[in-house]
Amino acid sequence: MTSQRSKNHPQEVIEVEAKTAQEAIKIALDKLHAERRDVDIQLLREENKGLFSMQGAKLAKVRVKKKLQKK
Repeated sequence: MTSQRSKNHPQEVIEVEAKTAQEAIKIALDKLHAERRDVDIQLLREENKGLFSMQGAKLAKVRVKKKLQKK
């Protein structure tokens, strides 16, 4: 699992890699201290298990951005 924060808004956007997209989303929500309804989620890459679930495996990657709060 890896994560990366945007330089523009360090607390508002996060990119996370994990074994599955759902796991990456959960990690991002925890890091942003947000609920799913409060964010926009972009799937950047789906997981790929590779041949016989061995070599060539790629992690899922998501970008999660907090929605603007209306005042």
